[in-house]
Amino acid sequence: MNLFFINSVRRETDSMASMMNSGILSTIGNTPLVKLERVFKDASFRLFAKLEMSNPGGSIKDRTAFNMLKSAMEEGDVGPGTTIIESSSGNLGIGLAQACRFLGLHFICVVDPKTTEQNIAILKAYGAEISMVKDPDPKTGEFLPARIERVHELLESIPNSYWTNQYANLNNSGAHYQTMKEIVTALDGKLDYFFCAVSTCGTLRGCSEYIRNNNLGTKIISIDALGSIIYDKTTKCKRLIPGHGAARMPELFIPGLEDEYVHVTDLDCVTGCRQLLRREAILAGGSSGGVISAIKRKAHEIPAGATCVAIFPDSGERYMDTVYSDEWVAEHFGDVFHLWENE
Repeated sequence: MNLFFINSVRRETDSMASMMNSGILSTIGNTPLVKLERVFKDASFRLFAKLEMSNPGGSIKDRTAFNMLKSAMEEGDVGPGTTIIESSSGNLGIGLAQACRFLGLHFICVVDPKTTEQNIAILKAYGAEISMVKDPDPKTGEFLPARIERVHELLESIPNSYWTNQYANLNNSGAHYQTMKEIVTALDGKLDYFFCAVSTCGTLRGCSEYIRNNNLGTKIISIDALGSIIYDKTTKCKRLIPGHGAARMPELFIPGLEDEYVHVTDLDCVTGCRQLLRREAILAGGSSGGVISAIKRKAHEIPAGATCVAIFPDSGERYMDTVYSDEWVAEHFGDVFHLWENE
């Protein structure tokens, strides 16, 4: 390989790395922290929401996508001509698709039939290639293990390909060290309770490590989907809300990240989302509704005057055919509209 070619590749790599802090990617992070005053009208504590739907790709996963790609470039694993591969049900795929479009990288997103048509349309609009896994893993009956197997097949067949691996990549959790720093800075260091939904455990781990490393004394409460394997390997039930909980233990999870956890059902997520929309005019995604329902359940334990923060990972715009569809709600849960309409 001649010196001219090596220098040319190096210049292209340096140029790509410099693009990480420009254009649309420069708007990732520094999302609003909004005080909620209506969803719990009689609460004696202060509750703030970190609105991650304000990221340019619409979710907290923009932070993850950015940090994983930036770190991979710095380590020499990603450069001009690299094909990025990831398994995603939606938000991380969209975050990666946006970043790869801006950087001129080819991106393959491995999805399954549960991925919504809207998310697939967004991925395609950004130029992502869709690899659809049609059959679940025969041993577990879940799609996630089958998606991971497809990722490995693609890595073996495509030269110069790279798996960002959101489930095990410490640059996933590392991105959310900054998320928590933004929260703590905005509140002048006062944070008594922190509520966070879990999936890959990247957000939980990054925020938890910031809290522990800075001796903040914050009580960390994680919210998991009923039927998820993270805190309960025995309860089996169908989960309808994408991106919440996990069918496979994420490598990023380690015991002790949280002080306690709360399980919520799909109906809890729907109810919390609808209440949040009616009272605060915030159109948030499914897991945000689960967080609201968990806070409601724990409200009697929170001392007067405490400062609480909840992460709202994404926007409700991607849930119009599910959480915010009256027909979908009635089909799956029956006549439950009184849970939010009569309060």
